[in-house]
Formats: sequence, structure tokens, C-alpha cells
Amino acid sequence: MTPEDIEKLAAAYTQAWCDRSATAVASFFAEDGVSIVNDGDPAVGRTAISEAMGAFFADFPDLHLTQDVVRSGGNKVIYLWTLEGSNSGPGGTGNRVKISGWQNWRLNDDLLITEADGGYDALEYDRQIAGAG
Repeated sequence: MTPEDIEKLAAAYTQAWCDRSATAVASFFAEDGVSIVNDGDPAVGRTAISEAMGAFFADFPDLHLTQDVVRSGGNKVIYLWTLEGSNSGPGGTGNRVKISGWQNWRLNDDLLITEADGGYDALEYDRQIAGAG
């Protein structure tokens, strides 16, 4: 896999997020891929990842994700991002959120994510959701 392959993968992954397509985001993972956010319970497999994404996209119907930086070495990738949107889904606060975070990807030879372990500042995210400060 080349740096150009990784850049194309990251750009397409970012677009899937911006399209708010849970199925499209999950399609970047291997069938048994794992997604872990902030050391939480892992979502294992495309179905579980798609369900987790769908719930998140429902909370942020105007979500926009920006790819900040992508670095790679072999089959390991660091993907840095910034998310912006309003928490205006069902039961949402309507407050705007802008938060940055990261994902550490491990890729297989087919350029599918076998593991994505990442996170963001959960306290800052919760503060923005609540509209504090």
C-alpha cells in the first residue's frame, strides 16, 4: 500500500462521514473489523459499526467531518479529524459541537480497516452538547 492509496482511502472515508451514511462508513471496515472509541465497548463487525454510526448520525443530522492529517507507515495509519454539527436529532439539545479527535487504524492487504482505536475529549464534547461556557 502506498501513501497515495492511504490518502484516497482517508478522503473516501471522510466523504462517507460527510454523507452521513452509516453503511458507507462501515464498508471501510473488514467484515470482522473492530471500532473502539474512547476505550469504550468495541463495535465488532460491519453491522455493529453501522448501527453505532447510524445512531450518531441521527443525533447530528448536519454533521460535517474534516480530515485534518493522515500519517501512515506500512499497514498502520493515524487519521486526525474535526467534527462539527448541531446536536439536533431526536432528544438533542440543538447546541453546536466542534471537536477534534483521532483514529489509529490497522489495515489489511485489501485496504480495509481491521481495527480503529480512537477518541476525542469526551468532557469537552459533553460540555458543548450541554451548551456550557
